[in-house]
Amino acid sequence: MKLLEDRIISEGRVKPGDVLKVDSFINHRMDIQLFNEMGREWKRIFDGVPINKILTIEASGIGIAAIAAQYFNASVVFAKKTRTINLDGELYVSSVESFTHQCTYSVVVSKKFIVPSDNILIIDDFLANGSAVTALMDIIGQAGASLAGVGIAIEKGYMPGGRLLRDMGIRVESLAIIDSMDPVSGNITFRRN
Repeated sequence: MKLLEDRIISEGRVKPGDVLKVDSFINHRMDIQLFNEMGREWKRIFDGVPINKILTIEASGIGIAAIAAQYFNASVVFAKKTRTINLDGELYVSSVESFTHQCTYSVVVSKKFIVPSDNILIIDDFLANGSAVTALMDIIGQAGASLAGVGIAIEKGYMPGGRLLRDMGIRVESLAIIDSMDPVSGNITFRRN
């Protein structure tokens, strides 16, 4: 998606350790017009696929998923990283190894919000090693629901996550796939389909 790639080039900052800082338009300050176009593009890509629910993980995926959901006439459920006192009843639980935070944590979803009849699209901001997506897939599997596909804003194509998911037969649709990033020059190259 050229619009997203252009924003990454103009405002993204490459940091050491394979970190792409996009906090000015995705994961701190959110550009709702950009999110709207991303949602419209995922709807075009997944046209004809029955989707009634979007699943994401807090926090950066929530805004993107919520805006995209309007195109699918779907509700959004987000996996919580912490159990709060207002989480009641039975929970689906899975583990995520965070690339950005360099730690492992559990995510939870209330069993009342994902049921076997759901057709779920996972949406997230980044795909690197694939741990967040596989944790969400695990939750979908625990619920006996169906995975319709995965929508990613920015995939680090040189990291294993996208390949591993696609090798499993998962439909992954990334709006921008980065082939390389150089923290010294700040250069970013994208994969062209």
